[in-house]
Amino acid sequence: MHPRTLARLASLSTHLRRTPLPAHSRSMSCTVLPDNSAFQSPPLNFAISPVPNKNPTDEGQHIKTAAALIIGDEILNGKTLDRNSNYFARFCFEHGIQLKRIEVIADDEAEIIEASQRMVETYDFVVTSGGIGPTHDDITYASLAKSFNQGLVYHDETLARMEESSKYRAWVSKQSEEQRTARKRMALFPDAAEVLFVASDIWVPVVRLQGKLCIFPGIPSLFQKMLDNLKPFLPLPPEEQRPFRLQVFTALPESSIAPFLTDLQKRVQPEGIRIGSYPVLQKGVYVSLIGANRGRVYELGVEVEKEVNGRVVSEAEAEAKRQLGCQ
Repeated sequence: MHPRTLARLASLSTHLRRTPLPAHSRSMSCTVLPDNSAFQSPPLNFAISPVPNKNPTDEGQHIKTAAALIIGDEILNGKTLDRNSNYFARFCFEHGIQLKRIEVIADDEAEIIEASQRMVETYDFVVTSGGIGPTHDDITYASLAKSFNQGLVYHDETLARMEESSKYRAWVSKQSEEQRTARKRMALFPDAAEVLFVASDIWVPVVRLQGKLCIFPGIPSLFQKMLDNLKPFLPLPPEEQRPFRLQVFTALPESSIAPFLTDLQKRVQPEGIRIGSYPVLQKGVYVSLIGANRGRVYELGVEVEKEVNGRVVSEAEAEAKRQLGCQ
């Protein structure tokens, strides 16, 4: 197995989140108790950070635009499939945020600095994913500190939670000083960062810089849970400003409905409604209508159904087809 894969599995998945081991493996990992086969590490129950009173964006403003910076050589060389940008795109759509840009870059300091500065300057909400582990190529914290002219300091509460999460692990006492120092790198943050603990069972925090750039781990399960739990800390748009999407499926070929959709988009563009078409090979086309005025979108959906000889489909049905690779 590739050395980096071993490092990720051994250092990140174990360190960032502790889960009970199956009975057959507990004797190797929990040797401190006589009856190892019956032992389970107690569940973590860390305190959640209080929600700040001050809006991290301009007072009274909500997040309108967003960008994602996916960091990692393993994404670019195809070894690891990026799932986090897709999850972030769905998060933004559901909460009325316009996701304007997704970039994938290498574990390269200069690239991280350039992209992070540009994105923070341009967008209201920026997330990074990856590069916060204990190995030599995990340089996200250090690069972002340089990007925003900050030093690096160990965060005491994060170190304490890290120790608490792994104190029942036998390997902790066997680590050398060099290995312990490498592990502590995961709590070495930019010195002006805002540190947000958003989940009671995860020791790693969301680290926020400049009030808008949030640093996440690359492991999808952690990224997804931490992003969802970050919502109370974000000035999200109110419900009435969030878009509604209606989908109509037709068996007609896309070329046959193109003239109608072109005319429809011109007609409804002043209303802030977007029309899209997404073909399914040898099956038909999904026509997507997106707008903030739910009633108006439904009204247009009836028109589209009639004009393209189609039918409105639920988000669940469309998602099921997407999962099957049909969309």
